[in-house]
Amino acid sequence: QVQLVESGGGSVQAGGSLRLSCTGSRYTCMGWFRQAPGKEREGVAAIDSDGSTRYADSVKGRFAISKDNDKNTLYLQMNSLKPEDTAMYYCASRRWERVCPGLYPAMHEDFTYWGQGTQVTVSS
Repeated sequence: QVQLVESGGGSVQAGGSLRLSCTGSRYTCMGWFRQAPGKEREGVAAIDSDGSTRYADSVKGRFAISKDNDKNTLYLQMNSLKPEDTAMYYCASRRWERVCPGLYPAMHEDFTYWGQGTQVTVSS
């Protein structure tokens, strides 16, 4: 049974930082997603089993995805936060694939295991 549990969300002012954690990470392609009210779920960052990373253009240079295999934990360091980053953030895992094919629309449909989400709110 795969169980992913996110933590670390909260409320910050624009320009602030947060670090999200996801316990239960697996040795497959893993990703962070977000969904704002009324919007589609979008991929924010992804990491291969070997540590190669990919980012959405909207977060490049501000967010960093990483993982600690010894702790089975996935992280998302978020810096220079903007009000438009406000959303529920989810971590997710592909079932078997170790290489992430990149970030693309509706990519969340290809991820099998999901956490319950953690809310991030950025005020201006």
